[in-house]
Order: sequence, then C-alpha cells, then structure tokens
Amino acid sequence: MPGYRIGRAAEDIKRELSDIMRSLKDPRVAGLLSIVRVEVSGDLSYAKVYISSMEGLEQAKTAVKGLQNGSGYIRKELGRRVRLRKVPELKF
Repeated sequence: MPGYRIGRAAEDIKRELSDIMRSLKDPRVAGLLSIVRVEVSGDLSYAKVYISSMEGLEQAKTAVKGLQNGSGYIRKELGRRVRLRKVPELKF
C-alpha cells in the first residue's frame, strides 16, 4: 500500500510544479519546459525532478540553473498547494 501513496504524491508534485514553473519570472526558466518525471524518496523528504526543453539541451541546462536558484520559492509554493507533512527537498 505505501507505493500508492508515493506515486500519488509524485503525481501531485509534478502537476503543481508545472503550474509553478509557468509563474516564475526568471528568464532562464522561460520557454517550452516540461516535467518528464518526478521520483520521490520513500520517506517523502527528497524529490528528483527531471525536465526537458523543446529548444534543446543547452536551454534545459540553463533552466535547471534557474530552477536551482529559485528552489526555495518553489518549495514554499509547493508547500502551500500540496498537503504533505513535510515538503520534499527538490533536486533538478
């Protein structure tokens, strides 16, 4: 049964992160970015987020740098939107 909870949490995080990414004002994150997959650890304390860019690999690398710089804001917004006891630390 715990696998269902982790999978459901991963899908919720993926959905909310894609919405949060659209509202970011960092020019490095602008463009056609999509979240490919979210892997959540067993205790829901870490989440690894895989992204892709339609513009290519270099745009994806710069977007990851922008997402890492804004990870505190993204985590705060994620905590407001997703009802989890502990908001996972995001790794892009």
